[in-house]
Amino acid sequence: MSEARACTLCAPMLPLGPRPVLRAESSARVLIIGQAPGTKVHETGIPWNDRSGDRLRDWLQVDRDTFYDPSKIAIIPMGFCYPGRDAKGGDLPPRPECAPLWHPRLMPLLPELKLTLLIGSYSQRRYLPETKRQTMTERVAAFRRLLPEILPLPHPSWRTTGWQKKHPWFDDELLPLLRESFQSALTS
Repeated sequence: MSEARACTLCAPMLPLGPRPVLRAESSARVLIIGQAPGTKVHETGIPWNDRSGDRLRDWLQVDRDTFYDPSKIAIIPMGFCYPGRDAKGGDLPPRPECAPLWHPRLMPLLPELKLTLLIGSYSQRRYLPETKRQTMTERVAAFRRLLPEILPLPHPSWRTTGWQKKHPWFDDELLPLLRESFQSALTS
């Protein structure tokens, strides 16, 4: 883990420089694989330390202390460092070098995992390669077929508010199952 935290492979392409943001311990029962840190997370070095993180913790119904306990929850994004902004002002995708280099090295260090949350299209395409031609909505809607080990989720950004309203099954069916699966993974 310390090697990954010291990575500078993408330094020339990172507008704010390298600052890998991840955390995990071998006892972790839940793994969260998101996209890449935003500017606030880059500044603080704390994963999901922004409004998206607030929404994710609300979806999980978990307090900050539990969420940030690496002995329970591992957080390993697709890109460890803030990738910068695109011309429209949105964050760029995670750097393509990061996950292929580090995930194969880090995943074997997490033998106690019971549940992996694949948040957003980047992690879903990598870890559910058979669904590459599907939309994120199609992958998330098929959540039952992957449980109890994997659960795909949309990114919990403000943009998801409209998506949630269009897809009431997310709140009515998926969120209760997410919360139950999450708690079960932490306590089993």
